[in-house]
Amino acid sequence: MPPVRYLALLCLLLSCALVHAAESGQSRAETAGRSLIGQPAPRMVLKTIDGPTIDLGALYGKKAVYLKFWATWCVPCRQQMPHFEHAYEEAGPDMVVIGIDVGFDDSVEEVRKVQKQLGLSMPLVFDDGSLGEAFHLRVTPQHVVIGRDGRILYVGHEANDKLDAALAQARSSSPGQVAAAAVPKDEPHYDVGDRVPAFDVRTLDGKALPAFGATPGQPTVLLFLSPWCESYLAKSRPAMAQSCRTARERADVLARDNHARWLGIASGLWASHDELADYQREHHMTMPLALDDTGALFRRFRVMHVPTVIVLDAQGKVLRRSEDVDAALPSPQPVASVH
Repeated sequence: MPPVRYLALLCLLLSCALVHAAESGQSRAETAGRSLIGQPAPRMVLKTIDGPTIDLGALYGKKAVYLKFWATWCVPCRQQMPHFEHAYEEAGPDMVVIGIDVGFDDSVEEVRKVQKQLGLSMPLVFDDGSLGEAFHLRVTPQHVVIGRDGRILYVGHEANDKLDAALAQARSSSPGQVAAAAVPKDEPHYDVGDRVPAFDVRTLDGKALPAFGATPGQPTVLLFLSPWCESYLAKSRPAMAQSCRTARERADVLARDNHARWLGIASGLWASHDELADYQREHHMTMPLALDDTGALFRRFRVMHVPTVIVLDAQGKVLRRSEDVDAALPSPQPVASVH
């Protein structure tokens, strides 16, 4: 093939790959948000990292609302920040623009650093998982546009014409009759010493496994993980990537020991069933894995960092939790550490 034609073909393939990558995030966000479109937005009170609170319910019927879910470790989030800042500067009196850090493997300190580095002016909120649940968070960034009538107009990932059109529509729309929005219910949360009600975990092979008590007297170890932690964060946060790798390697060894039963629980953020299955095959993992696509288990145990280990006894009592890999998995012989 002539060099010119070869280069043209290569450029075409690269552009197609980039388009596919962009569509992947957009399609995930749109799929997750499809059931929200046209529905009343939840009434929630947000506390900003600087102290003041924002009552979303009090805004409905008066102003449009633009929420951007993001994270400091997210490359496209940073790339879109100029667009986000511009949207805030141009919002005027008809729209409120709020940045929401998803809280996953992040900290308020990191948010403040990025706020200063990029000169962000809009109010910023650090989520504990409740906002992500209410707005069906699946990717970062994820945009949610709420009309002046309090109904959700748009959910997406890209900073593109579709987002701009949704913002314009939200600002120009008539408040009309405000939709009756539900207040999200508080979910029970469990920490060390609490006893967890019985529940099943559906693994990648479709089996529904009891979270604890499968074998009398045998504890269960839940390893909360993310299949992209080792690769995506390798350069930006190498220590965290190494922690994820170490946890996987140690847990896979310990999972072969009959003294404890191991279950891997993967975050649904930027992860699908097939991607988790690929991760399992790539690393030849033997422990059962489950995708927490709605984030219910992460919220139940207030897991905001990976890896996190939760140890349950056979009756469902939380014996231990740790985000420190060395403390959680001290050796390939966990008998003494688990009991």
